[in-house]
Order: sequence, then structure tokens, then C-alpha cells
Amino acid sequence: MKSLKKNATLLIVCFSLSLMNAQHEMKPVEGYSLQIGLMVYMLEDLKDRITEQVKDLDQSQTDFLYDEDANSIGALVMHLVSTEAYYQIETLEGRQLTEDEQKRLGVAGGLNDESKKIIKGKPIQHYLDLWEKVRQKTLAGLKTKDDEWFASQIEEGINFHWVWYHVMEHSANHMGQIGTIKNRLPE
Repeated sequence: MKSLKKNATLLIVCFSLSLMNAQHEMKPVEGYSLQIGLMVYMLEDLKDRITEQVKDLDQSQTDFLYDEDANSIGALVMHLVSTEAYYQIETLEGRQLTEDEQKRLGVAGGLNDESKKIIKGKPIQHYLDLWEKVRQKTLAGLKTKDDEWFASQIEEGINFHWVWYHVMEHSANHMGQIGTIKNRLPE
């Protein structure tokens, strides 16, 4: 009987692990070329994970600064919005941010004392909604491109794939910072 229980437990563990692995498989998102579809998968996965991490924060948690040199979670999410908007407009539309776009979306491009004064007092959902609007525009723009464009050079040593990898990498880095700040939130 003991052996049967052990085998059943082992079977359940193996089955659970196989389900977990099936859920953690990278597949290109349909409607995009192969390489862009994989990048879209990664961008969306990171955005979902960050959103899950912050979506229930209250105002004091969104604006919390653990020291004078730190950034708030709201500022970090807005920084992700600014970064994506900048690269989206530069690479997918071939232009620079307008003055209005800079005020609305680019405010956290450089996290500094100026942005700390501006980026506070708004609920986390405000930043998440902005990010969703920017992301939808990014996804629509990427659908119009193909892998040949993705691999093409913007300038010597920089291609569009690297730029969007940088946007994805940026999200991963700031996801870690957000986790650190959440661990320091007052009880």
C-alpha cells in the first residue's frame, strides 16, 4: 500500500510538472511573422506579469518612495509606457514624439527629480490604462511588419529586433525593481 501511495504521488507530481511545462512554452503569436510573433509573446508575457504584480496597489503604495533616490512603482510603470511609446513611434511610425505625446507619454523617459514631481497622485490603473493603449498601437504596428524588416538595420549595428528586445529587456529589469519596492512597502 505504501508503494502504491508513493507511485501515485510520483505520478501526480510528474503530471503536474508536465502541465506546467506545457504552460511555459514560447510560441509566436498568430497574426505576426515568426520572429515578431515571438517578441510579441515575450512583450505580452512581461506586461501581464507586471500588471498582475501591481494591479491591486492603493494610492500610497503606487506613490511610495523608500528613499529620496528611489522611484515609485507608478513612476516605473509610467517609465515602461514612455519607453515603449518612444520606440513604437520611432520604429513603427518613423517619427519623433510630438510635444503633446512627450507631455502625455514621454514624461518618464528619464526617471529624474522632475518626473518624480509629476508622476504621483494617480491610481495604478491610470498607468496601466496608458500602457494598454500604447501596447495596442504597438501590436497593430508590428502586425504590419515582417521578419525581413525586423532584421533590417536602423543604423550600423542596430536592427529593429534589437530595439524591441531592448523594450522587452527594459520591462524585465523594471519588473525586478517593482518587486523590490513592493517588498519595502510599509505594512
